[in-house]
Amino acid sequence: ASIYLPNGNPTRDENGKDSEKFRYKLKWMERLIAHAGTLLKTEDAIVLGGDYNICPTDDDVYNPAGFADDALCRPESRGRFRRLMYLGLTDAFRAFNTAPHLYSYWDYQRGAWPKDEGLRIDHLLLSPQAADRLKDCGVDKTPRGKEKPSDHTPVWCELAD
Repeated sequence: ASIYLPNGNPTRDENGKDSEKFRYKLKWMERLIAHAGTLLKTEDAIVLGGDYNICPTDDDVYNPAGFADDALCRPESRGRFRRLMYLGLTDAFRAFNTAPHLYSYWDYQRGAWPKDEGLRIDHLLLSPQAADRLKDCGVDKTPRGKEKPSDHTPVWCELAD
């Protein structure tokens, strides 16, 4: 299944309370957790892949302090991502790549690509049946270095037949 999880920024409204966009993101995540739980009961090989707009840990963001109140890194977002993982999903990328500061996204406006100031917000989450077939996973940075690229670069995984 392909995922685009809402960004959720800005996280605060003019009164300093959680914004409507951030609350929407959290509600969307609750629905995703419920749906993923239903999918996992089928015991099929499932890959939930796409732009989750979440950096699961500080290792997934170049400047954790600078993103502390960003929807990508807020504890509420990360907590829901962990709940999704606790259903029994495997982060395919982290199964093979444990080093910090490996990214799938670099902001255009800040010139982030040449400075490698990135975020890991694109994820391939595998059911146990798919994880049993996982052979490799990585990020292909090649497209990001081309003229007029996406701000995201492909995250890929290889599954055995």
